[in-house]
Amino acid sequence: MAAFAGLAAYATIMLRGPHGLSVLEQKRQQIHALEEQNANLARDIQAKKERIQRLKSDPATQELVIRKRLHKERPGETEFILPKNAAAQPK
Repeated sequence: MAAFAGLAAYATIMLRGPHGLSVLEQKRQQIHALEEQNANLARDIQAKKERIQRLKSDPATQELVIRKRLHKERPGETEFILPKNAAAQPK
């Protein structure tokens, strides 16, 4: 009976102690969060790979990106620049 009581006391201390069930649950939550973050990063990487592939193979996409980055337009095109707070002003 004393051995059973000792075993029960030891189990209680171990389950509620610094390496007990609460820490185990925290570790599971942390693993779940890291798995989600990993999946999001994998999706981002895949999207960037697809964008790189489009830029390599599609001249129209290349031209569009270059024109946006350099703020250039084709001959005959007109670019309208609106003030940043124009959308917030009532008409």
